[in-house]
Amino acid sequence: MPRANPPGGLCGIRPGVKLSIIMSSKYLDLNRRKRTTALILLSAVMIVLVFVCLFVGSSHMTLAECFDALFKKGSASQIRIIWNIRIPRVLAAVIAGAGLSVSGLIMQTDLNNPMASPSTLGVSNAAVFGANLSIIAFAGGFLSTGNNVNSYTVGADPFATSFMAFVFSALSVALVLGLCRLRSFQPGVVVLAGIAIGAVWTAATTILQFYATDVGLSAAVIWTFGDLGRATYRTDLIMAIVVIIGIAFFSVISWRFNALLSGDAAAKSMGIPVERLRAISMLLASLITAVCVSFLGIIGFVGIICPHVMKKILGQDHRLAIPASALSGSILLLLADTLSRSIGNGSALPVGAITSLLGAPFFVAVILGRRRSSL
Repeated sequence: MPRANPPGGLCGIRPGVKLSIIMSSKYLDLNRRKRTTALILLSAVMIVLVFVCLFVGSSHMTLAECFDALFKKGSASQIRIIWNIRIPRVLAAVIAGAGLSVSGLIMQTDLNNPMASPSTLGVSNAAVFGANLSIIAFAGGFLSTGNNVNSYTVGADPFATSFMAFVFSALSVALVLGLCRLRSFQPGVVVLAGIAIGAVWTAATTILQFYATDVGLSAAVIWTFGDLGRATYRTDLIMAIVVIIGIAFFSVISWRFNALLSGDAAAKSMGIPVERLRAISMLLASLITAVCVSFLGIIGFVGIICPHVMKKILGQDHRLAIPASALSGSILLLLADTLSRSIGNGSALPVGAITSLLGAPFFVAVILGRRRSSL
């Protein structure tokens, strides 16, 4: 005799459970549509800004001339401006903006601190010291060329400067993570260790600059300006490889960062090695920052502004926050670069100054907002 269905309906599922399953499915579909729509909109804005940034500059080329040069039909100088100057610059803005923004997001999650950024570990301070050491001591300062301007011009090597900046950035990361091993990577310890080591690099840079010649000091100060104009296809390729690998890795393990938001105990109960996750992700985020900073100089606040805004608008889910932060970082740096070349009156202002002008008020607003929410 066939068995009757239980009162709950088909397959024994009670009506209340069936309703919750249906509602959950609808929520997942809605969340998926929201995620897709947000990423499409951000991608569209970034593409538009790429063309705006590509066609805006101090050369006063018309839109038609820019298009002709883009297809290598214009004059030799116009083709050179588009292909040798603007395209590497735009690529650098897209790549570095994405890398710095995602690095900031990962650091904020690891440290449970919305004010965390790539500068928290002293990465930028160490990069400045490495660049100063290369420029002052070996290219234009007291150890090799003295006050001879011609000798400095001959001896200066931008790749050597970038290499030294990267080496000291990586060394700073290793020192911070080594110190934090003593306290099992507690977020507060990471921040304090980063601040302390960053202060040491800053002091060492000041001493180095004190003994520098006028030529070496000028070159070292100019290097610290965040400048996309020094980007080349080779530097863009190196940055792209590191940034793409880093973002891909973070995207694959995004669910682990979501678990980390619930606290260390909850993450460990799900089998996540919290200390190892923090160590690896902080190291990779810092290396992304080190590569970008070593080629472009100091570009601040991108790692604070973009992740914070994206989390406020789209939520904490890292499956959406990681790609959204990458796109918003590219958008911010493209906007800053367009502004820097539009108001520079014939010469581009340092893009790092523009991002700092945008970021400082935002930083204060976030602090005041958190204070009001805690009252």
